[in-house]
Amino acid sequence: MKKKNLVQRTIIIAVVTLVSLYIVIGPRRKPKLSDFTWSGIKATLASNIRLGLDLKGGSHLVMRVKTDDFLKSLTEGNRLAIENAAKAAGLQPKEVRAETAGNYAITLEADDPSKLSAIEEAVKQKVDLTEWSASKSGNTITWTLTPTAQRNLAEQATEQAHKIILSRLEGVGVVEPLVQRHGAQNSHQILVQMPGIQDPERVKQLLKADSNLELVHVTSPPSPAPVKTYNTKEEAEASLGGVVAPNRRVLPYSERTEPTAAGQAVDNAPKDKKWVVVEWPPVVGGNELRNASAVQSSGGAEDYQISFSFKPTGAEKFGAWTGANINQYMGVVLNDEVKSIAYIKSQIFDQGEISGRFTKQSAEDLALTLRSGALPAKIEYQEERTVGPSLGADSIRSGVRASVFGLLFVVAFMFFYYRGAGVNAVVALLLNMILMLAALIVFEATLTLPGIAGIILTIGMAVDSNVLIFERIREELQSGKTIASAIDQGFKRAIVTIIDTHVTTVISSLFLFVFGTGPLRGFAVTLIIGLLINLFSAVYVSRTIFIWQLSRKRRVESLSI
Repeated sequence: MKKKNLVQRTIIIAVVTLVSLYIVIGPRRKPKLSDFTWSGIKATLASNIRLGLDLKGGSHLVMRVKTDDFLKSLTEGNRLAIENAAKAAGLQPKEVRAETAGNYAITLEADDPSKLSAIEEAVKQKVDLTEWSASKSGNTITWTLTPTAQRNLAEQATEQAHKIILSRLEGVGVVEPLVQRHGAQNSHQILVQMPGIQDPERVKQLLKADSNLELVHVTSPPSPAPVKTYNTKEEAEASLGGVVAPNRRVLPYSERTEPTAAGQAVDNAPKDKKWVVVEWPPVVGGNELRNASAVQSSGGAEDYQISFSFKPTGAEKFGAWTGANINQYMGVVLNDEVKSIAYIKSQIFDQGEISGRFTKQSAEDLALTLRSGALPAKIEYQEERTVGPSLGADSIRSGVRASVFGLLFVVAFMFFYYRGAGVNAVVALLLNMILMLAALIVFEATLTLPGIAGIILTIGMAVDSNVLIFERIREELQSGKTIASAIDQGFKRAIVTIIDTHVTTVISSLFLFVFGTGPLRGFAVTLIIGLLINLFSAVYVSRTIFIWQLSRKRRVESLSI
């Protein structure tokens, strides 16, 4: 029975060790002979392990989501929606104003107080105001955004920005970026670390870029008259009687030659900036976008445009509107600027283009921001650091040197103090290191300089486990038990203490991981992984070696402890 148990243990340990070795030093492609040289193994190991910013070098950014702007925009948008809902119900309000200075509220003033209830009911049917509390006084009704709702909406905006930023970084090709919340919960900060990126300017501009796309109706005389443009904003506003109605907007437009088809223009060359009047709200918004990509136009090698398509719901609205507005003009609005004006010749459903003599890079960046979606609020950079690759290489050398020296010192001590039994501890310790590196690779954990410190601490904890076991065995031997009985009792009594110390340390490390920032999380990751693996290496593997030693002889007379 003991022999069968030993075979099972040996097979398990051998399989785990071989799989871990392959994960650590095995190439992620078709192997070459050079991969099996010492330099090839080091290069493969370096490429398999994900290195943090402090080891690989790169850029470190801390940004803040301007949630106040988000709440202001939300308030203004609801103000317009409330006004339009009242008008659509035939209940013209006297005034609808928004308050965004410290307190976020919308106040509607009616000519007749008796209409307030009807207005409130009409607004409920058209506008979602579940986060707002309503109160009436005289001939006014006020919707106020509660403090709890403000916190929840600000938190939602930050989480949405977090996802969009990560999506943009992955789309632009930044390898293994770290994007996580930073600072206190109400700081609305996001930490971005980009290993290997030494010049973050393009990435910074891409992260800050807005991508608010809308298709609108450009007000103009019917065809064949050209689109109506104005030389100044004031001139455009004057055409509306000097007051821009809620269902109109005046937007800038870089004039091009007469459009010939929906979403296309004959000449993309930008000319003097003009102004146009468009209907509002837009026909289709950017949230209906399905895809966007940069495509080369016929204007030359450096002339690109953005082709986009809509989701089914957006395509249905777009098709219905274009079918009802043939011989009219449609504007493609990007970030409150008309980028293209298209002449609608026939009904179209789900596709369009943005022209404008884009370069390949600018077209790809714009297409990426459109695909990832618009940021809920603008961001501002609060901290920026660049770590050079040479500094990271120095950190790796220092960390590896400290780990190796610590390992050698521990090995020497175990051999000196426990003699032959020290081999047992050394084998378990080396296996612990291999399994830890394999776990870092499998779970795609990032190895940082504090993480190396966690590895060094794990070495100490692993040795401590062996010392506890050996000392327990020594006590059992001194009490007169046989060697087999002493080993059995030594492991049984030591395991309780080992589990106790490991569990309490793992729990402490989990708190570091959950509530800590980058360096603390890196330290916690390697420490948690190392301690969990140590329960296997220091207990299971070590005991297997003792079982093997006992199986070699019918009766073991001595044990070198």
